[in-house]
Amino acid sequence: MTDGTDASTPRARSPRMARDERRAQVLRIAQELFSSEGFHHVSMDDIAERAEVSKPVLYRHFPSKLDLYLAVVDQNGADLLVAVDTAVSGIEQGPVRRGDGRDVIAAIVEAYIMFVEGAGESSALLFESDVTHDADVRARVEHASSEAARRISVVLSQVTALPLDDAAMLAVSLIAMAQGAATHRLRQPSDAGPERTVELVTQLAWGGVSALIRPDFEYEDA
Repeated sequence: MTDGTDASTPRARSPRMARDERRAQVLRIAQELFSSEGFHHVSMDDIAERAEVSKPVLYRHFPSKLDLYLAVVDQNGADLLVAVDTAVSGIEQGPVRRGDGRDVIAAIVEAYIMFVEGAGESSALLFESDVTHDADVRARVEHASSEAARRISVVLSQVTALPLDDAAMLAVSLIAMAQGAATHRLRQPSDAGPERTVELVTQLAWGGVSALIRPDFEYEDA
């Protein structure tokens, strides 16, 4: 990536920032570039130029391009997990009552739809990463999705009374459904708001999950 500036022209420097502010700025710019161009098409030079900092300054914050990329991924993953935690907290912290099942499915679907709604193309850094050739890197990139599936499976096991292994399969399937719908909505915008997508996907998902609830499952009714 270049902007046609003569290589001999001194690069403008951005105003001095506190270390945390500079790091946040670099992360924001790196996220924009990685999301639009992909990991392999972005260089540290590109990021330094956009941030208006020298490469030595950039390397003081992030030793390599991969370290910077994974820092961006971790930040996005943390945002996703906050959304998932919020969605499942009601079931985790209290007794299971009638109606909770559909509510938690809706909350999980909404967590993914709204995460992609807010993150935009940067959500692809978690869902469609082009840096997965190395097993350790792949595990790091997929950590948020794996952890989200684990947390959701625990809740689904409570709601359905299914074994954890079965609930884990349901969790992965539910995530794939919500994630696919969210990405489709991002790439194929429509006049319908995100609430409509949440409602449609919830109807589809709950129709399947509700059929798996044990007839003898005991609820704690209020």
